[in-house]
Amino acid sequence: MSGGIPLIERAGEQGDRVALLDEAGEHLFSELLVAARKVAGGLLQGRRDLQEARIAFILPPEADYVATLWGIWMAGGVAVPLCTTHPAPELEYVLKDTQAEAVVVHPSFQEKIREAGGQLQLRMLPSGRWADAEPASLPCIEMGRRALILYTSGTTSRPKGAVSTHRNLQAQIRCLIQAWAWTPQDRSLHVLPLHHTHGIVNALLCPLWAGAVCEFSAGFDARQAWERFMAGGIRVFMAVPTIYSRLIAAWDSASPDEQVKMSQACRSLRLMISGSAALPVSAFEKWKQISGHSLLERYGMTEIGMALSNPLHGERRPGTVGRPLPRVEIRLSGEDGRPIEGEGRQGEIWVRGDNVFAEYWQRPQETREAFCRGWFRTGDVAVVEDGYYRILGRRSVDIIKTGGYKVSALEIEEMLRTHPQVQECSVVGVEDPEWGERVCAAVLPRTGCSISLDQLRSWAKKRMAVYKAPSALRVVQNLPRNAMGKVMKPEVKKLFENPLDESDNHIL
Repeated sequence: MSGGIPLIERAGEQGDRVALLDEAGEHLFSELLVAARKVAGGLLQGRRDLQEARIAFILPPEADYVATLWGIWMAGGVAVPLCTTHPAPELEYVLKDTQAEAVVVHPSFQEKIREAGGQLQLRMLPSGRWADAEPASLPCIEMGRRALILYTSGTTSRPKGAVSTHRNLQAQIRCLIQAWAWTPQDRSLHVLPLHHTHGIVNALLCPLWAGAVCEFSAGFDARQAWERFMAGGIRVFMAVPTIYSRLIAAWDSASPDEQVKMSQACRSLRLMISGSAALPVSAFEKWKQISGHSLLERYGMTEIGMALSNPLHGERRPGTVGRPLPRVEIRLSGEDGRPIEGEGRQGEIWVRGDNVFAEYWQRPQETREAFCRGWFRTGDVAVVEDGYYRILGRRSVDIIKTGGYKVSALEIEEMLRTHPQVQECSVVGVEDPEWGERVCAAVLPRTGCSISLDQLRSWAKKRMAVYKAPSALRVVQNLPRNAMGKVMKPEVKKLFENPLDESDNHIL
């Protein structure tokens, strides 16, 4: 009945075990499978196979999310999860780029999707409409079929859709099941976005594969997270450095008696993981002091899932991302493409294995450029120190890692240039202990115009994801350029070296 998809076949083996907990209560594996089959039937509408039609969906963290994801796969479709916080223009871009046939929409997002997809020829399907749908005869799904498209910003000005097959997803999940020892006895608290590989693969599909319980939290609130830890039962927690910073701040503001209870609660967890951005060593040490946990930091990206990880058992070194994961090949390469060997030498991380994605959606040239002799070129530079990999940064200065997201400075610049008061601009990432990097903009206003950070952010958040909106602003008379007229971004970064005054500190 699963169509040959191993993840869903494993769910069938779990029977009446609890799979998920959301605001509506507990959901059994068997219930999710029944719901998923109805979704598949509703999508097929008499067809035998969706044949890799792209089906987008925008749903809050709840059981319907999983039923919809599985139902799309069962029907032979390619799942395109949309970000619930993105403004309509960004959603429209994804819907257009994937040529989505339909979009499954929770009632709370219907107006946004109508705005985003009003000019597109696609079906808008309300979530929950499948209750009376008849289960359909399902196609047989081969492992090499496309399964998932997640959008990630690269060195170009617009996001690219990274396509993963069912084989890719299985490889990504199985290596983490082995490396992090997931078991049916685990219970995880899920607070991550569900349009991102960290939230989908690591924090959702892994516990489902293992037969563990995944508890959804509607958004992240530091105090609520602490209360859940103190209630007991949680064994695994995954988050980005920004979330750990907020948990630390909540602990610092608690009374001494509360701090003791909060710290004791952490001892009942077996594993706490940080990823999607570099974890400051200061945060690593502070969290260890508070919780007793040495956070397990790992390295991955949308195109490859996870590739490197500090060990489950053994030394977890702050400032590093550990060693290669099971069945993932890693090498460092120089600019000439030759392998770099030896301790202390730096090079670009290249990755090979079944975990590596299939292609960038409808971008054959960019797909070819991303690979070399079967190796995926990540664009991240690292150094190996006593066997542990330490990330040094991106080859391109135009990729900014902020709050667990990779964003393109070029994309942000293109949008800011459409502001009626902006003549020219340059966007850079500036190191920040909470966010990893802050998105900072140097702006040259049009003649006779002025602009403030509040105005710029308010305008930008209506047109791009909130984490892409600049959190610091410098108004300049000229942008530093070289003899060829190209903006020198290292010089732009220097504009933000001095302590930022209150007008610059508008981080949401």
